[in-house]
Amino acid sequence: LFAVLVALYEEPEKPDSALDFLKHHLGASAPENPEIEALRLEVAEMKEKYEAVLEENIKLKNKVKVY
Repeated sequence: LFAVLVALYEEPEKPDSALDFLKHHLGASAPENPEIEALRLEVAEMKEKYEAVLEENIKLKNKVKVY
């Protein structure tokens, strides 16, 4: 927050709204980028695959214990 306030102070052309400036620099009002949404979906898919692999790993470890 301090860094954003310093950036606002050092801005040669002051914005009309300081609050909008803060939101923009803090990412609160950043428009959704389609690439970001695609990455979020990819992360969700990877988490599902990770959970499935962990589950399979546990099952295989149990089989190895039996033998």
